[in-house]
Amino acid sequence: MKKLYSVVFIAASGLAATLASHGAKADEEGNWEVRVRAIYLDPANKSDAIPALDVPKDAIHINSKTLPEIDFEYFFTPHVSSELVLTYPQKQTVTVESSALGGPTVIGTFKHLPPILTLKYNFLPDGVFRPYVGAGVNFTMLSDVRLAVPTAPPMALELSRTSVGPAVQGGFDYVLADHWVANLDVKWAMLRANVKYDSATIAQVRVDPALFAVGLGYRF
Repeated sequence: MKKLYSVVFIAASGLAATLASHGAKADEEGNWEVRVRAIYLDPANKSDAIPALDVPKDAIHINSKTLPEIDFEYFFTPHVSSELVLTYPQKQTVTVESSALGGPTVIGTFKHLPPILTLKYNFLPDGVFRPYVGAGVNFTMLSDVRLAVPTAPPMALELSRTSVGPAVQGGFDYVLADHWVANLDVKWAMLRANVKYDSATIAQVRVDPALFAVGLGYRF
């Protein structure tokens, strides 16, 4: 029994020492990290067919674009953190590749604000190379929708104004110097909107973008 107590004591002491060392590392670097990144948004561009307008499946396209973003990450432990990605409303162009009007035809624009919140697992928090994976939620708000086609009255064509869906990510930080890291990140987010004509839904657009990001971060 004494031997068992000795083994338990040694194991507990080792665990306490490990947690203390990780706590010291977290205190040294800080629990916050802020990054500035450039993101390339690559939409999936999947959509329903609209037979009445002779629009085939997957013919409604949103343009790809590069946009700036800032994200804030908080480390609950060296391995577990949460990241919030923010940007300002981004303007997108909507094109119908084929329809009764011919094509491609630009039918208008809209703006979207797509914050993403994820919970992340950091595999090597004390290393120079620090890979991670994450999962969370994307909440997109659509605004300033300006869509029109020659055969429809003004304001007849609309989009639903919110989209909520899952998001996943993977990437890594690479330590450049004290507190400074380079970052490479890839995300996928579910982003979907209903196309409405005279208040009736006629199709769903599945933007579902892949987001490729590179940037610089500071841990404090």
